[in-house]
Amino acid sequence: MHARTRIKICGITRLNDALFAASAGADALGFVFVEASKRYLTPQDAATISAKLPAFVTRVGLFLDAPERDVQATLQLMPELVPQFHGNESSAYCESFNRPYIKAVGAAASVAGQMPDAAALGAYKRAVGFLYDSHVPGSLGGTGKTFDWNQLAHESDVPLILAGGLGVENVADAVRTVRPYAVDISSAVEQSKGIKDNNLVTQFIAAVTQADIETSEIL
Repeated sequence: MHARTRIKICGITRLNDALFAASAGADALGFVFVEASKRYLTPQDAATISAKLPAFVTRVGLFLDAPERDVQATLQLMPELVPQFHGNESSAYCESFNRPYIKAVGAAASVAGQMPDAAALGAYKRAVGFLYDSHVPGSLGGTGKTFDWNQLAHESDVPLILAGGLGVENVADAVRTVRPYAVDISSAVEQSKGIKDNNLVTQFIAAVTQADIETSEIL
């Protein structure tokens, strides 16, 4: 039986958006700690939002090749945070924080045949998820572009999180095709960068739920 697909809403910048996403059924919320991003949120503001969220909602912090001291400072401020390393971070770097984390994999690398194999992924021993996005490795996601899911050969026992160009219109197909542990969305449920659209959030979660039901019935 296909397990329920978890849902992460990323690029949260406002408390109201966070509370609505959580009430609508989101399992995780993502905060972007990359100043170059238009969805950037300070760790202090993220901590304020996090403190007002209900139980059982995972808080994820997105970092991009950040200095270790910046990551450590954020983790001290938000002990509940799961770091998501979205750049070219080595396994040694990711492991140095001695806590579970998510490692993003730039699926654009697959065009050049550079998708990491099982040995490369295995070095990220504390990883609790590998997030495949359509970005070029070392760059931010949130582009709204998809990649060829059929090229996705996930050679790891660590859960697969699918991102990159997902939306209300295609997430059901993504769930049926990839069978990911979780899906991650940002730009396709926004009114503008960093400002979520409640109707789109609701529709997206409903589409994932319906795809799970249909997949379970097929199995």
